[in-house]
Amino acid sequence: MIIQVLNGNLLDTESMELLGERHITLSEDRIIDVSETPPTGRADLTIDVRGQHILPGFIDGHVHHVITTMNFARLVKMSSVEKALAMGKLAEATVLRGFTTVRDTGGHTTGLVRAIESGLCEGPRIIRSGRAISQTGGHGDVEAALGAGLCACQVLSNDFSHVADGPDAVRSAVRHELRDGSQFIKLMTSGGVASPSDPFDCVQYTPEEVRAATVETDHRKTYTTAHAYQPEAISLAIENGVRCIEHGNLVDAETAARMAELEVIMVPTLVTYRAMAELGAKIGLPKRNVSKNEGVFESGQQSIEVARRAGVRLGFGTDLLGEAQTWQNREFEIRAELEDARDVLDAMYRVNPGLCGLEGEIGRVAVGAFADLVVTKPNPIEDLAGLADPESALSLIVSKGRIVRNDF
Repeated sequence: MIIQVLNGNLLDTESMELLGERHITLSEDRIIDVSETPPTGRADLTIDVRGQHILPGFIDGHVHHVITTMNFARLVKMSSVEKALAMGKLAEATVLRGFTTVRDTGGHTTGLVRAIESGLCEGPRIIRSGRAISQTGGHGDVEAALGAGLCACQVLSNDFSHVADGPDAVRSAVRHELRDGSQFIKLMTSGGVASPSDPFDCVQYTPEEVRAATVETDHRKTYTTAHAYQPEAISLAIENGVRCIEHGNLVDAETAARMAELEVIMVPTLVTYRAMAELGAKIGLPKRNVSKNEGVFESGQQSIEVARRAGVRLGFGTDLLGEAQTWQNREFEIRAELEDARDVLDAMYRVNPGLCGLEGEIGRVAVGAFADLVVTKPNPIEDLAGLADPESALSLIVSKGRIVRNDF
């Protein structure tokens, strides 16, 4: 199917400037023409978007499909059928918010990826880490909430993570995920908000265990990212080969400078802490987790300035859980309060594609790129916060060459 999108003010994500009216032609899942003059070839569908803005599809650098609710007690009791249907609904809703590519940073999503590719459900392009790798009692050890006893097995697995202790077990878990099709690996090196048993400020894993993971990803020509908040956990990760830090809310100037020196990327995820504070208790997020969340949003805001000042490249992520995923676009509003709109758009459209291994194919409207478009009423340079409400802000969404929303 050939689709022509005409007369939209095009955002050039190389210069982060609006170029004026352009005409975009899509064929199947690729962009085949971008021109200043109206196309003369035939089209199966022509859409005139005059007066609005053409952007590449949004890219979320940190999502979780397997965490389908913040009510963890209910989550652990879900059957595989219930969980699969819930994951499909989350994926479909993601695309309707304009996010055509996402980076899933923890969870067994092989079945969801296949379901989307085969047309069983609508959903974004998913770049996945597979199950996160966690130590016993770490951020990914969800069995701790169930009072699990000591396990003599080398690796204890669930839908979200592999619990692996010692370099050999970590190496085995990483190799399993890479064999299963994971495109990068996620390692837990600090405590977290949503985990059941670990203190927020604890450091997790040893240099030898971290290195066991990064050697494997280096051999596969990919990378390891780490969940880490405080400087000690970040340093443990980056000094042993980790190339990306998720969250980084407590990063200090010295650690940020070292991150910049090693060219380590950081993916802030601010909206999730605000969502947990406002929604968590109402939905059933355990009281312990609600308490662990206090102050994390404010420290995350400060981390943006610390990282930017040091020269750390920032990505764009949300990390929203279950019911809170409806807040996904609010990250635009939060980041717009802290950074220039061009810097936020750069994080999403230039840094995130590299993390996804899709440079040149996503994050740009150019010949040969994937046919992922959003048309917005707000000017993204002048009113980035206007993208926080997808229902009112977006008029057209094209994902992989298929129209999923068209208000014209």
